[in-house]
Amino acid sequence: MCGIVGYIGQRRAYDILIQGLHRLEYRGYDSSGVAIINEEGSLNIYKSKGKVEALEHYAENKDLSGNIGIAHTRWATHGEPNDINAHPHCSESGRIAMVHNGTIENYSVLKEALSNKGYTFVSQTDTEVAVQLIEYIMQTNNCSAFEAVKEATKRIVGAYAIAVVDRQNPNTIIAARQSSPLVIGVGEDEYFIASDATPIIEYTNKVVYLNDGEIAVINRGEELKVYDCKSADESKIEITELQMSIEELEKGGYPHFMLKEIFEQPRTLADCISGRISADGKQVTLSGIIEHKDIFLNTNRIIIVACGTSWHAALIGKHLIEDFCRIPVVVEYASEFRYSNPVITKGDVLIALSQSGETADTLAALEKAKSAGAFVFGICNVIGSSIPRATDSGCYIHVGPEIGVASTKAFTGQVTVLAMMSLLIGQMKGTISDSKLQEIASDIRRVPTLIKEIFKLNDQIQELAKIFTYAHNFLYLGRGYNYPSALEGALKLKEISYIHAEGYPAAEMKHGTIALIDNDMPSVVIAIKDNVYEKTVSNIQQVKARGGKVVAIVTEGDTIVSQMADYVLEVPQISECLTPLLTAIPLQLLAYYIAVNKGRNVDQPRNLAKSVTVE
Repeated sequence: MCGIVGYIGQRRAYDILIQGLHRLEYRGYDSSGVAIINEEGSLNIYKSKGKVEALEHYAENKDLSGNIGIAHTRWATHGEPNDINAHPHCSESGRIAMVHNGTIENYSVLKEALSNKGYTFVSQTDTEVAVQLIEYIMQTNNCSAFEAVKEATKRIVGAYAIAVVDRQNPNTIIAARQSSPLVIGVGEDEYFIASDATPIIEYTNKVVYLNDGEIAVINRGEELKVYDCKSADESKIEITELQMSIEELEKGGYPHFMLKEIFEQPRTLADCISGRISADGKQVTLSGIIEHKDIFLNTNRIIIVACGTSWHAALIGKHLIEDFCRIPVVVEYASEFRYSNPVITKGDVLIALSQSGETADTLAALEKAKSAGAFVFGICNVIGSSIPRATDSGCYIHVGPEIGVASTKAFTGQVTVLAMMSLLIGQMKGTISDSKLQEIASDIRRVPTLIKEIFKLNDQIQELAKIFTYAHNFLYLGRGYNYPSALEGALKLKEISYIHAEGYPAAEMKHGTIALIDNDMPSVVIAIKDNVYEKTVSNIQQVKARGGKVVAIVTEGDTIVSQMADYVLEVPQISECLTPLLTAIPLQLLAYYIAVNKGRNVDQPRNLAKSVTVE
């Protein structure tokens, strides 16, 4: 959830750390800070509440020299966002500084024990407890920072990614992880540390992903060493080459990453589809499925676990798999699944769906299913992330880095992969005809072009947003494949505009929600031509009869809804199961423009961060 960055080499560390914090600010922006050891051996720590630019302003005219340092941008868990609770945190003697992403569950027990030994604490954070523990171990055992960190990891309960510097050893950074991501960039006589690869790519494309329970010793001018925290055995290092470009991390002339990422979807979905559907639409290829054909042919049930936007994509995946594969599908919130007592058998397949591949609840859910004997399949965006490395097989969505907190292109990428997956399994099982498969597969190939057509609505949606900018509540309605689209549209509006919005199956409106409808409560209704079109028309009539304003998303050429809705947005005709890929676009744009009109920070909405790596 927070962002960590570190550097050791010959360059001025501050410049790299600040740039890295900007790259990672989508992970947290409550406060930020840097710790740098200068050539005289002084440990200089600068911290500030607010965004990284506030830290830059605070650090002006300070001593920023030194070529080893660690930095952090925070999403608050323990303690309110302020200068004191900002990272890095320092040990009582001032010798050690540490940055931390995660949650230390037993911090109160550790804090009490350390307090009884005379340690005092200035912050409300669990991180300060950890750094004091490390110093206590160093003093008690007369050992190095490496030995102390290794011992501390045995006493800490919870999730963490940490980086530690010791001013008495200014040539070393110690890093460790457990259930929270950490990657090390390998350059020429220099190393970089970060929560993900975005701060590293402009310096090197060679990275090492730390595994759970590993600790790295990063010494200036020496080879990287990684050890198992428990056994102390040296781990084999695997260097991965990043497939990412700097251009993907820049706004490219757009005012916000979110708008850029919305408009990237024709290209990103083309990348997602590339090499996976034959030109004639007769063959779908997903190696992660094909290599485990027997498992998917013989499974009696599929469980999909996800959170947030990914959960909405999972609901669409349930429709797709049940329609074309005739396999029962259960969709679970990962946060609920991990603490429930689910019935899992060795014949089950669990699909873990996550953009970042680091979602803590989803990781815990897949581990639970794996320990019960289920086959675990991951669908993620970030290559080398924790979920793909923990699963038995999987598939990347290949939509490129998503920086905006509100997910857009990852949602359509996930739905696209789930659609291709359902076609392939259906073909292997013989539950979908060749003609139907070819029809839908060919339509998937058309999606990027059709989305470009929808972008012609941009100006219309921008004007429409002005009308509803100051609404206090919204209702989003859909049915069948587009009920999850309604949920996703409502979530997008809530996330970035802070307007209360609810998504419902259109027919369920009558069972309570209709009581809220009046002239001040607009309803966004997805009323495309599908097998329940007439039913949705009836739901619109019920809203209009009570004075509600209706914004309808309809199929091109619709003449019925267009006569009763107050505002109409048309999307092209496509196979019914793929309509969420098209209806998502106007919903994303509507939320975006309303938020912009309200002056919201679209890319960094309050209280949210991109990757939820803590509970």
